[in-house]
Amino acid sequence: MISFSSIQHSPTQNPTTTAASSSAGTANRTFLLPHYHTHKLPLNSPPFFQTAKVSRRLRIRAIDAAQPFDYESLLVNRFAQSAKLKIAIIGFGNFGQFLAKAFIRQGHTVFAHSRSDYSSIAQSLGAVFFFDTHDLCEEHPDVILLCTSIISTESVLKSLPIQRLRRNTLFVDVLSVKEFPKNIFLQYLPSHFDILCTHPMFGPESGKNGWQNLAFVFDKVRIGNEESRLTRAETFLDIFKNEGCRMVEMTCAEHDKYAAGSQFITHTMGRILEKLQLDNTQINTKGYETLLNLVENTASDSFDLYYGLFMYNKNAMEQLERLDLAFEALKKELFGHLHEVLRKQLFGKSEESPRLVLAKMVLFVLDYIKAAASLLDD
Repeated sequence: MISFSSIQHSPTQNPTTTAASSSAGTANRTFLLPHYHTHKLPLNSPPFFQTAKVSRRLRIRAIDAAQPFDYESLLVNRFAQSAKLKIAIIGFGNFGQFLAKAFIRQGHTVFAHSRSDYSSIAQSLGAVFFFDTHDLCEEHPDVILLCTSIISTESVLKSLPIQRLRRNTLFVDVLSVKEFPKNIFLQYLPSHFDILCTHPMFGPESGKNGWQNLAFVFDKVRIGNEESRLTRAETFLDIFKNEGCRMVEMTCAEHDKYAAGSQFITHTMGRILEKLQLDNTQINTKGYETLLNLVENTASDSFDLYYGLFMYNKNAMEQLERLDLAFEALKKELFGHLHEVLRKQLFGKSEESPRLVLAKMVLFVLDYIKAAASLLDD
């Protein structure tokens, strides 16, 4: 669409001057149409036109080309905005901040709440921090993401003013155990809320160089049949898919069974090695460096996480008992070989008298006891 405006000139204005100003005006992107003079009009013309000795010209004011409020552009912007989520992170500690960076990087809006004041960190990341969960819920987030510790999840969920949320809000957790949060979600959340249980099998340390090919486990516990609710759940999962995660869908029970045999054992071995206070040496082997890395990755997590892995996964006790049995079996095998060596040293020469053999046995045992005692003293 083209809009015009008229400019009046006095009848005495020099056309040459007008043309010159017209040429100069092209530098400012002003395009002039030919102008017409009306010096003398017929006597039967209306009184206004009889006295109007003016010159008029038309100037192009606007051209309809890629207007900012163009209808097509508006539809595109609305569609792009509809694909973004408002995600409220409850528990904005180390892991919550770690996830928020990816959410914001992909264009989603992040609200944050935590017992500690992380308002300055949230602002630096591009998130909005709320000290009161009532104010946060008044923003009607699409997703409530629980990033609390395992042992505090139930109390945090019970404290949320869920009556201020939309009735179909999606609740998500990222705990290292899955049956526990699933059960408390089903217990405390009304049936009109959606539930998605997830577990990123990585953290700020293991995922600091990217999430490519890192496992992300999820279970769609309860998602409504409406198209908007199905799309919202998929949009949230797409955040991790877009970061390159290996998406693994399995039930919460399957996750806890596998995690007890992998994650809990890994954390247990890391904690045991931490107690040994292993030192970095100049002759580290690759295997020893792997152990040091294991200690670093597990010791950086809070003990509450390790305790939660044990307390809220019914398969953890079985794995701990298996680990104890395996260690006892290894000791028996080790001392069994030592017994064979001892027998060869004591009874290798059949010509020796029984009294001499007994004396050697006593001396050997005494030496062994002294050596063990010195190791204990050290």
